[in-house]
Amino acid sequence: MDIALLLLGLILMLVGILGSILPVIPGTPISWLGLLVLHLAPSIPFDWVFIVLTGIVAIGIYVMDYIIPAIGTKKFGGSKAGAWGTTIGLIIGIIAPIPFGILIGPFAGALVGELLFNKTEGPKAFKAALGSFIGFLASTFIKFMATVVYLGLFVYKVFMNWELLF
Repeated sequence: MDIALLLLGLILMLVGILGSILPVIPGTPISWLGLLVLHLAPSIPFDWVFIVLTGIVAIGIYVMDYIIPAIGTKKFGGSKAGAWGTTIGLIIGIIAPIPFGILIGPFAGALVGELLFNKTEGPKAFKAALGSFIGFLASTFIKFMATVVYLGLFVYKVFMNWELLF
């Protein structure tokens, strides 16, 4: 049972890291589920404080994931069309077989959203797209770092309870 929960927790951790980059997978909450599953292993002592605190952080980062790109877009004069364009551009950038599509897609999507749907003029649209892109990068970086920290905590907990698990 311990090994099955350990492997399931590790899979959730890896999916969480992937989800920190892909917009359709909630990376930080899935990584937190990996920590929770590990703590459900009978051999590992359940630490309520650890699970609650990491859960609060995961929820906070999940909420901030929606706020940070909007702040970046508004700070640089963008609109909802630019924010939506960033998300759509990211999805297309992931699917399209172009180099650096995951980076080019969000910026191009924000620019198209501003130019076509918000009717923003060239330089202002570029600035808004840049703001949306910077917000996206900041949000992605925070999610990625959180999931890597959660993986580090997972490995630490496994290492500290190695004798109990095996």
